[in-house]
Amino acid sequence: MVKYRRYYLPGGTYFFTVTLRNRKSDWLTKYVKQLGDAMRRVQAIHPYKILAIVVLPDHLHTLWELPEGDSNFSLRWRLIKMQFAENIKAKGVKIIKNYRGENTLWQRRFWEHAIRDEKDYQQHVDYIHYNPVKHGLAERVSDWPYSSFHRYVSEDMLPSNWCYQNDDLDVE
Repeated sequence: MVKYRRYYLPGGTYFFTVTLRNRKSDWLTKYVKQLGDAMRRVQAIHPYKILAIVVLPDHLHTLWELPEGDSNFSLRWRLIKMQFAENIKAKGVKIIKNYRGENTLWQRRFWEHAIRDEKDYQQHVDYIHYNPVKHGLAERVSDWPYSSFHRYVSEDMLPSNWCYQNDDLDVE
């Protein structure tokens, strides 16, 4: 078996993809408030800065900056996954446990990529914001509500019609 090695860079900036085990589930958007609560709760104890994020029905992409001297993103994701599971159990959702006693809500692992430079950073921000369109969940990036794209627009970092191709429709 291949042993996977993660790249831990203290104070690093990372892109993550985290996925539910059931790829047909819509629980991340259905329970987006509980996901946000889980992330904020972990963030209060183990700080990190969310630079960009998009939440899709069955997975999410996010770009984090960790505090100087801290590289433990794995702990943060473990706690977020556990807290989200607890939050939706409190809403009456039944989550099955496997033979190890782990809940079967999330895929066991997640994808991480250490950001190398400004170009890499910008490509991942763009990827995050365009993802709902890529998956056919929205016609325009601005149509998807669960995205940091709206913060980028409000802070004048992106125009509201960013990446929209159809000139026939009225866009602001």
